[in-house]
Amino acid sequence: MLKRKQIILTFLLATVLLLLWEGAAGAAALSHRVAPGDSLSRIADQYGISVDELIQANEIPKRDLIFPGQIVTIPVKVHIVNPGETMWAIAQSHDLSLDTLTAANPEVNPHLIKPGQEIKLPAEDNKSNAVNTSISLPSREGRVNTSRWNFTPGEIDLFARLVHSEAAGEPYLGLVAVAATVLNRIQNSRYPNTLRGVIYQVSNGCYQYSPVLDGRINLPAGNAAFRAVYDAMAGSDPSGGALGFYNPRKTSNPWVHRQPVITTIGNHIFFR
Repeated sequence: MLKRKQIILTFLLATVLLLLWEGAAGAAALSHRVAPGDSLSRIADQYGISVDELIQANEIPKRDLIFPGQIVTIPVKVHIVNPGETMWAIAQSHDLSLDTLTAANPEVNPHLIKPGQEIKLPAEDNKSNAVNTSISLPSREGRVNTSRWNFTPGEIDLFARLVHSEAAGEPYLGLVAVAATVLNRIQNSRYPNTLRGVIYQVSNGCYQYSPVLDGRINLPAGNAAFRAVYDAMAGSDPSGGALGFYNPRKTSNPWVHRQPVITTIGNHIFFR
């Protein structure tokens, strides 16, 4: 009787482990609804994988036998972070550039990865999809260590959503400048000393950031916004130490127009 119970327990344990394994494997896949004009090569480029991998994952009989509305499975490979590993080391071990790897993982702070964390691996080094950060970004008083900010993943996401809602469509330098002004406020005694405090601050009945008031802060951030946040945290400040910014075509607030102007980037004027 005891032996029979042991056999049943072993079977149940094996079943649970199998289901967990299948769940983990399923999590490493995305779905794409084929749009008119889509081709396998275009879809593969979009997700940074090869056409052959698409064909194999979906058992497509011919290379371009797809149709609008079809759901295509996108296989995504993952790397489990080992103790002591960096994003650069992971990129090198998989023959990828750091830009390509970070672009494939916009929700991950490349400076604060942890053992056991999953990093998505694009199948090919698709440099055309990487955000161009080769431009020279001014330093921010020698600040280089992003870990000093100690932001949680949720705060990083909030930070990126603010940058996206305030500066989507602006030059990349402008996105970094917007992010830098938020960090400058955290370090200035005139403002709250936390990220959430700065972003959600209401002064004299006025929200400091209009996306918080109108709800745009809840929109998901794009890759560029995440990268801008990381660059600002790593020490870049194209704003020149500004504490705020505004678009003169979108605001009539007399207070901001009286502030000392430091620089203009894109459609934003940055002030101290």
